[in-house]
Amino acid sequence: MRILTLLATLAFSAPAIAGPNDIVRPYPAQQVSAGTYVIHGPQGVPSVDNQSFMNNPAWIITTEGVVVIDPGSSVQAGRMVVAQLRKTTNKPVTHVFNTHVHGDHWLGNHAILDVWPKATIIGHPDMIQQAKDGAGAFWLKLMSDMTGGYTAGTRAKIPTVAATDGQEFRIGGKTFRIHSSTDAHSKTDLMIEIVEDRILFTGDNVLNSQVMNLRDGTFKGILKATELALSLNARLYIPGHGKSDDRKFVEAHKAWFDILLAEVRRMYDEGMSDFEMKPVLVEKLKAYKDWEEWDVNLGPQISLAILEVEQE
Repeated sequence: MRILTLLATLAFSAPAIAGPNDIVRPYPAQQVSAGTYVIHGPQGVPSVDNQSFMNNPAWIITTEGVVVIDPGSSVQAGRMVVAQLRKTTNKPVTHVFNTHVHGDHWLGNHAILDVWPKATIIGHPDMIQQAKDGAGAFWLKLMSDMTGGYTAGTRAKIPTVAATDGQEFRIGGKTFRIHSSTDAHSKTDLMIEIVEDRILFTGDNVLNSQVMNLRDGTFKGILKATELALSLNARLYIPGHGKSDDRKFVEAHKAWFDILLAEVRRMYDEGMSDFEMKPVLVEKLKAYKDWEEWDVNLGPQISLAILEVEQE
């Protein structure tokens, strides 16, 4: 009986400790524009339940092949992206853009290169350096730890081509224009504009209905990136997390930071501490209380805002 109970327990827990040949459960791709598809992943942090998948992988079908943006958090997630991509085209993947160093966006490179080993992987130069200097290993371990070992077998396939601010990649009749920063969400961020289609991939510089983890970035940089995103007046904005839509969610994202920073400055000048500020900001930001990670990231944002205000 004990053996049967143990076997039943192991069978029930198998998805959490899946091996290197596994694949994330399928999520449908949404066609958001002619030739452009997005898988809107679940929002939240990596977990056993979401199998590490919680970003927005996307691809653009060009005359030459397919350009992928942020293929996910693991080889298992990347395999799911490949399977969904193949439902939309028989063309090969020729290029992959990684928007920043956080592993939930780029560790899926492994799965892309398994199928299309000649694909060119492009990222921010600081992302490339950080990944080589240990960030790749850090994110591999973090993903495995947070998913109970589900992402086992994933290898960090680091971009080999660095993209600079203002650089344009002409691929299959489309122009991919780079808007990069060194002080926004992760300090290694690319936003990618498809000029002809008026589409902007914001990476995690702009999220839709989600309170940002800003531990690696700065408020000043995020506001600058958000203002740039709005100034481009894109027809469609595709965030790193949350649904794609028009500029309204970008404006809401900016409003959150405008309110939080203004209130922290005011209360800091009045000599208030972070624990005194929080209930005030909970009230001031109550319109956003249903955003993902509200409880997780509001407090840390207040503390980080105080540190930036002190340095002004």
